[in-house]
Amino acid sequence: MNQTASSVVTDGIALITLDNPPVNALSAPLRQALQSELDRAFRDDQVHAIMLICAGRTFIAGADITEFGQPWQSPSLPDLCAMLDAAPKPVIAAIHGTALGGGFELALACHYRVVAASARVGLPEVNLGLLPGAGGTQRIPRVVGAKAALDIVTSGRQIKAKEALSLGLVDAIADDPSLQSEALAFARRVVADGAAKPRIRDRTDAIEGDRNAPDLFTTFATTNARRFKGFPAPGAIIEAVQAAVMLDFDDGLAKEAALFEQLVASPESAAQRHVFFAEREAARVPDIGPETAAIDIAAVGVIGAGTMGGGITMNFLNAGIPVTLVETNQEALDRGIATIRRNYEATASKGRMTGQQVEQRMALISPSLELGALAHADLVIEAVYESMDVKTDIFARLDRIAKPGAILASNTSFLNLDRIAAATSRPEWVVGLHFFSPANVMRLLEVVRGAATAKPVVATAMRLAKRIGKVAVLSGVCDGFIANRLLAPRGTQAEAMMLEGTPIEAIDRVLVDYGFAMGHFQMMDLVGLDVIGRNATERTVMGDLVAAGRLGQKRGAGYYDYDEKRRPHASDLTANLISEVAAAASVAHSPTVGDEAILARLLYPVVTEGARILEEGIALRASDIDIAAVLGYNWPVYRGGPLFWADQVGLGKIVADMRQLEALHGETFRPAPLLVRLAEGGKRFGDRS
Repeated sequence: MNQTASSVVTDGIALITLDNPPVNALSAPLRQALQSELDRAFRDDQVHAIMLICAGRTFIAGADITEFGQPWQSPSLPDLCAMLDAAPKPVIAAIHGTALGGGFELALACHYRVVAASARVGLPEVNLGLLPGAGGTQRIPRVVGAKAALDIVTSGRQIKAKEALSLGLVDAIADDPSLQSEALAFARRVVADGAAKPRIRDRTDAIEGDRNAPDLFTTFATTNARRFKGFPAPGAIIEAVQAAVMLDFDDGLAKEAALFEQLVASPESAAQRHVFFAEREAARVPDIGPETAAIDIAAVGVIGAGTMGGGITMNFLNAGIPVTLVETNQEALDRGIATIRRNYEATASKGRMTGQQVEQRMALISPSLELGALAHADLVIEAVYESMDVKTDIFARLDRIAKPGAILASNTSFLNLDRIAAATSRPEWVVGLHFFSPANVMRLLEVVRGAATAKPVVATAMRLAKRIGKVAVLSGVCDGFIANRLLAPRGTQAEAMMLEGTPIEAIDRVLVDYGFAMGHFQMMDLVGLDVIGRNATERTVMGDLVAAGRLGQKRGAGYYDYDEKRRPHASDLTANLISEVAAAASVAHSPTVGDEAILARLLYPVVTEGARILEEGIALRASDIDIAAVLGYNWPVYRGGPLFWADQVGLGKIVADMRQLEALHGETFRPAPLLVRLAEGGKRFGDRS
């Protein structure tokens, strides 16, 4: 008996159980064990059919992606699928939990699939910059047709059991508790009916019509061009699905394999795989292990019902955690609750939740105008105006109100958490929980650990983040923490280049071409110039624009002029204001020329700031900084984050270029000591993670 696979024979059915915790990933030992058990069942004359089932909480959840880019150990997943194609006896996959990626490809190579009612299937490889490499792009079209296959594989979405049955991807649905018994009964019926071995590879009915519609593929690519921009995997998937339609199965498999190898070697896939692992690594805090008990959070208080407070509240309502929402006046409280309801009703109108679910969430809110209502909360989150005086006053009052053992958290984006904690008699219970706007949508949560924050408080915050659907990144105390501090130099350089004469359209275009959804000045216009620039103490272009009534998209004019469809156009008025402000500040006209030079000025300072954040111990690891940029500021995922991207560019090149920029523009471009040491040692940021 193998450790990862075992089999028993019951009434002529070989039941092969796979057991590779935690998610039965298709690692080399599991593949070898499965091959051995299949071979034994194939040779056993007492076996008339074979059933594959998995122990634990899920069917095979995918390939072991740590093996990607490494020499493959035999058998490969395609080898196993070929073995199933050639099986002399019917093979039935019994699926519970999720069958994703390689797990679903293996199931598709079986003759039949029986799924638990709660199960989901899918091919999410596109999220790692890859395509299914074991026949997924060839078998799926043969079941559902090319159009549906393109949607399934390029989206990577998970398909619920009922939809999978309606599409023909599975053959039967079983009740969750009786999956094994129902699948065995299904197998016995297959044997009784003649032991037929239908193979998806032999089917052509679903793709016959697609062979006469060659425009299907170009139309799909064109329609989704914006969504696919920068990602090579969707284009490769389209090619592979087209091969499934136009070529025979074996030639299509060969095409799929060649495309897979190209993608594995691509920098974009390397970046996406880096982000995948970085998300999971971020939850690990070296000095806080599983033995550190987390505090049970059964009731939450939120102070402030504005945009941030309302969004924060929704995260807990979505997780079924009741929230006491406190405001200073009834009008603001009513407005905040109305906004939460409006957001939920908008989601319901799109079919993403039911009316009953809306009411269930709203019923979890207890509105109040008194801080005293928070006396029984396990966690209180302050989400008020970014003022140290206001926040320290609130925490001093909370100190007298909150029960012993309650966690007191601030949503501050920039302010010193230790000063806020010092307003209380229990700084060990104070932590930063910095949500990003919109708080109910953005996945990043910076957990800020103060000098006195207790380990159980940090552990609770990190684990609670997962419960409410966030990715937690631990930060130390500094101005702006990780994400805001990291990206601030990009904005500084964008505005410096603007005053020097580089057109703002060129600056924004370079950022968009790099992969950001919008450029710096487009983002300013979207947020609102009056919101961003309200604390300015000197004359700025932004201040002049606000004085002229140009507040951004909401007024149809900001840095750009906007048409009725909110498309930006260069503004002569803005250009004149830039020249006036530059002259008043005695900024010499010296525009940065060339896209590469503009990008270096914008992003190299981000890289060196990341190095400082890492060296100061504000972030635990380089990959945490990358995740903060990707999830907090929408850094393009196929670039992997600023430090991963810097490793790809080459730290030696970045240091050399920054020294040239330092000679031109001063110490702003002085490379951080850590960056220099890594470059001189021929090392990468990734070597420290």
